[in-house]
Amino acid sequence: MFERFSSGYYLGRLYVTPGESETAAISRDQHERVNEQLYADGEGVERLDRPLVMKVDERHFPVTGADDVPQDTLAVPPSVLEDTRVRNPPALTEVLLAKADRARQLLTMTGGSVAVDDLEDGPGGPAI
Repeated sequence: MFERFSSGYYLGRLYVTPGESETAAISRDQHERVNEQLYADGEGVERLDRPLVMKVDERHFPVTGADDVPQDTLAVPPSVLEDTRVRNPPALTEVLLAKADRARQLLTMTGGSVAVDDLEDGPGGPAI
């Protein structure tokens, strides 16, 4: 789903579609797998519900997991989707996924309501 792209991001391709929630979301299973591979350090009980930070075009936003979102799909609030170049959704689109340190930085800058101190770099990043 994602591969290494730069020092701050992984690159993937997801079907971007309008969502019904005020928060962007991917399938809960994929969200937990990416969270485990990207943010977990393998020690003790770890949270797998931290928001991921993704970027479509020039817009960054937090992404949660949802049961009603299909696999390989990113459901984005219509107001966010309007700020992108995605036309005629669902559209297969390149999506950047921020690595843990970059996500922490972005969430801090935007005043995200996330416990960003909990984000730790995982041992390898997502391989899904």
